[in-house]
Amino acid sequence: MPRPQKCRKICRMPDTMEFLPVNDASPCEAVVLTVDEYEAIRLIDLEGFSQEECGEYMSIARTTVQQIYNNARQKLARMLVEGLPLKIEGGNYRLCPGHEKACGRKCHRHSDQDF
Repeated sequence: MPRPQKCRKICRMPDTMEFLPVNDASPCEAVVLTVDEYEAIRLIDLEGFSQEECGEYMSIARTTVQQIYNNARQKLARMLVEGLPLKIEGGNYRLCPGHEKACGRKCHRHSDQDF
């Protein structure tokens, strides 16, 4: 029996949950990026976290981060190259309560409260 999946901690839900190509005349199947994949992309590519730091922040192993990150990048590449719509939904995650040990560095819940 496989181990149950750990919930991945995220700061907040994305502001935009769907992206559509500008010249998309015909409806086609969207690429679905999970919320935890979105968070891995945000932390590593936008905020500059290492995979190890991302794992600590999301409360998962670095190897799990690597797998999530690779899946997310493959989905983003497919969306860009094939001109497909993108939806962000689903995944195995829990929202950050804003008071955990790993919180503070680039946490949206903290940065929103600081301003």
